[in-house]
Amino acid sequence: MAEKRDYYEVLGVDRDASDDDVKKAFRKLAFQYHPDHNGDEGATEKFKEINEAYEVLSDANKRAAYNRYGHNGGREFESFDFGLGDIFEAFFGGTTTATRQAPEKGAPLHHSIMLTLKETAFGVEKEVPVSRIEYCSECQGTGAKPGTQPTRCPTCNGAGQIRRTQTSVFGRFTNITTCPQCRGEGRIITEPCPKCRGSGREKKQRNVQVKIPGGVSNSMQVRVRGEGNAGFRGGPAGDLFVTIEVAEDRVFEREGDDILYGLSVNFAQAALGTEVEVPTLEGDTRLKIPAGTQSGSVFRLKGKGVTHLNEHSRGDELVTVDVFTPESLTKEQRQLFEKLAESMGTGRSKKNPK
Repeated sequence: MAEKRDYYEVLGVDRDASDDDVKKAFRKLAFQYHPDHNGDEGATEKFKEINEAYEVLSDANKRAAYNRYGHNGGREFESFDFGLGDIFEAFFGGTTTATRQAPEKGAPLHHSIMLTLKETAFGVEKEVPVSRIEYCSECQGTGAKPGTQPTRCPTCNGAGQIRRTQTSVFGRFTNITTCPQCRGEGRIITEPCPKCRGSGREKKQRNVQVKIPGGVSNSMQVRVRGEGNAGFRGGPAGDLFVTIEVAEDRVFEREGDDILYGLSVNFAQAALGTEVEVPTLEGDTRLKIPAGTQSGSVFRLKGKGVTHLNEHSRGDELVTVDVFTPESLTKEQRQLFEKLAESMGTGRSKKNPK
């Protein structure tokens, strides 16, 4: 049998440590090695050792006997009656029973939908098909046959836990485990519901209405609360997360909350000026091209872009002008261009900027 370590060494305190120092050291180590928080191999035994040391050093009489006689100090502290959760619960306010039997939120669901640029600009409401777990419509989630009720588990008497006390030369140790019959529920179903076979849950197809706000963009997620899988033990349903995918638009490009449009005009329109129709997300609108417009000029249509997310204002539409050169001319067009070139004279080179 391995030799027992010094209790002061176990808690990491000096022999003249005050009661408060002992208590603080125990709180820190108990939280670190409690089996509910630490799944490492040996954590349970470490936690027992910490509890045993604290049981002695926190009691004035036991501590005095230990200081005088060590581990062989007689019957003053030969029995340590505690469970893995007892002292931990007294310090930290938690109970493993409550944790296992507490209501639990249902699992989330994920779905993706494809939207057009216009739908992302103004927002839209979509119907999303989902396959989710719901409470059984026959037994309302109890798992018991209609007209019957689950009964208290006779093995754990409704506690959901089994406490087994073992006595050794070091004292009594109480081991707490989940009840194998009710699996921590504290109740058993003697007559299961024929529809869900006692699970209290069933899978159903639903169409969920999802409101997509204006201003969303590719890969964003919209959260719909309570439209995921049903919870456990009366817990709330999970949430539905809808991921946005945006289809490529044949007319516009999006840049932030602005949209971009390329407008082609000919030499005459750019030189003389003109008024043309350009498309917007809300239909065509008139745009004035002033005389002398150069290729690459950008005109801004205020408020014709995408709605700013969670706001009422919108981005702009930016129209970039491209003055195109014809690849072929008719005989009449060539004659006109020749006269124009003759009247305008030869071009002059610009000075290179210094």
